[in-house]
Amino acid sequence: MSSRDLLIEIGAEELPPKALNTLSTAFLAGVSAGLKKAGLSFSGIDRFASPRRLALRIYDLAESQPDRNIERKGPALKAAYDEDGCPTKAAQGFACSCGVDVDALQKQETDKGAWLVFCCEQKGQSTPSLIPAIINEALDKLPIPRRMRWGELETQFVRPVHWVVLLFGDTVIKAEILGIQTGRETFGHRFHHPQAISIPTPADYELLLESNGKVIADFDRRRQTVRAQVEKEALGLKGRAVINDDLLEEVTAMVEWPVAVAGNFESRFLGVPPEALITTMAANQKYFHLLDADGNLLPHFITISNIESRDVAKIREGNERVIRPRFADAEFFWNQDRKQRLDARLESLKSVVFQKQLGSLFDKTRRVIPLSAWIADAIGADKVAATRAAELCKCDLMTEMVGEFPGLQGIMGRYYAQHDHEPETVATALDDYYRPRFAGDILPPTATAQALAIADRIDTLLGIFAIGQIPTGDKDPYALRRAALGVLRILIEKKLNLDLRSLLETAAKHFSPQVQAPAAIDQVLTFILDRLQAYYQDKHIKPDVLEAVTRIRPTCPQDIDQRLLAVSRFRELPEAKSLAAANKRIGNILKKVTGKLPETIDASVLVEAEEKTLYDILTGLSREVHILLEDKRYEQALTLLAQLRDPVDRFFDKVMVMAEDEKLRNNRIALLNQLHSLFMQVADISRLQN
Repeated sequence: MSSRDLLIEIGAEELPPKALNTLSTAFLAGVSAGLKKAGLSFSGIDRFASPRRLALRIYDLAESQPDRNIERKGPALKAAYDEDGCPTKAAQGFACSCGVDVDALQKQETDKGAWLVFCCEQKGQSTPSLIPAIINEALDKLPIPRRMRWGELETQFVRPVHWVVLLFGDTVIKAEILGIQTGRETFGHRFHHPQAISIPTPADYELLLESNGKVIADFDRRRQTVRAQVEKEALGLKGRAVINDDLLEEVTAMVEWPVAVAGNFESRFLGVPPEALITTMAANQKYFHLLDADGNLLPHFITISNIESRDVAKIREGNERVIRPRFADAEFFWNQDRKQRLDARLESLKSVVFQKQLGSLFDKTRRVIPLSAWIADAIGADKVAATRAAELCKCDLMTEMVGEFPGLQGIMGRYYAQHDHEPETVATALDDYYRPRFAGDILPPTATAQALAIADRIDTLLGIFAIGQIPTGDKDPYALRRAALGVLRILIEKKLNLDLRSLLETAAKHFSPQVQAPAAIDQVLTFILDRLQAYYQDKHIKPDVLEAVTRIRPTCPQDIDQRLLAVSRFRELPEAKSLAAANKRIGNILKKVTGKLPETIDASVLVEAEEKTLYDILTGLSREVHILLEDKRYEQALTLLAQLRDPVDRFFDKVMVMAEDEKLRNNRIALLNQLHSLFMQVADISRLQN
């Protein structure tokens, strides 16, 4: 079958930079899915994305669908004809739906019966007739939160559309896309080449745009160009450019012809905390900052211009002129904020509502203070430091700097606490307790920060659950899932022996009676433990191992982690499969017992050699296993219990558990119950899969 390349380009007003790459990827996925659904073969797709265009080049696209044999199954023969052999309404209706007379239908007999069927060969449609609908469907499915209309058109898109290129080989597919008639003319850079550029074939698109239009259409190549230019400029300034991936992607989405320009600012601004300057440069101006060999901020920046100017000095001066007042504002906030101690802002937290039913930030702080102290005591941290850190942890929210740059909360708390000569462990905790701020972020390094981080998150989790605002679906306005995962990470990875139920019960004491926090404890506990599945998925812990451990409902995450490692290693032992099956069998037997399970084993009642052997070995192991379990040496305990495989197998081969003699039966059930209970002190190994 013959094929040609297809070019699709949607030309629009400047597309939202933070969404451009996502839109481009989604457009590719939508068109690709549409082509496959239509049965149109192709060898590959390249995507292009710049501020003013979304484009795709599809390679070797078939010129039409393949012909297909269509077979539709109709009514059973017995229902298709009456006693006189005349077609029934069922047969007539089926024929009508197929667009033929009943006589054109065929009879098909199989082992399961006989039916009327309609068979025909369906000619494949031409690709040009299918492409517009595929494009429109892909555009309709783009992840655009708010679509807009423009002019008098009824069509909607993320930005007004000005041109659409739809080129199949050297032929334009005539259609209307987003209210625009398709053609072969694209447009280059808004300033360098605003004139139309005629595209002969899809193969000419990228080259013509770059050589004539001053547009690097390939997003990935443009991103590499930006990175290379920034690094080159930094080298000339004897510094190292810090290239944040998110900022790099956003800048790439803002330019079509990137040109790096270096600028400078007064050294006096380096007296302001560097995070404030960096935030101003990146968030407001989209500048890349530079560090020296020691990691100190340099008084330079690099911006990416979308114009190749003849007078670069003017672009540099313009950017320096813009950044100067922003830095002056940050300097002013820094100087003003330090005129008042951090703890003097505590009372002002009463004016900021945390949540209507849970009170102000002051109320939240008053709950977090005793909880932080309790946690600090439980994990061996300094209670005095934890109490002081909890008292100050929200105060920087009332500063001018954080009011202007909310992303600096915690960071500025540390600087202001250091200025007030607070203990260093307290000052650093004000910043570190926000960690982990995102997936993969480092954890609070000090015990004081860990205590505060756990307390703040647990207070939020319990409070929000208590007032009934439980996360549903994708809605999680208080980021409770992230908070729960943060608590788990700190407890597990910092090896803190802290029980979640005790933690929640302690937190509940500090809420007002109207909130009814104690009633939400079980819900919050389940919610936090449910996050273990996502956490351990990245740790390559198998689901059946996690189920085996969580089935017995341990509530100390660090203890859960130890059990998981032990069960994971036990799972690899040759005895594991047999013992897992035996425990499953024991569990099923014990479920059938009505009333209280017998617990006491009478050695004098043991009859069979196999049950005597099992009893002797179990009795001998129990004492040693209990000592190991008390020390939480779960792996050694399970390795020891693995010795039970052969006696357990022989027991089930030779001994009838549910004997008619009640005394004998109860004694054997007690033996199995004791065996089962011993394993259940580590995990429910019956949940392990083969």
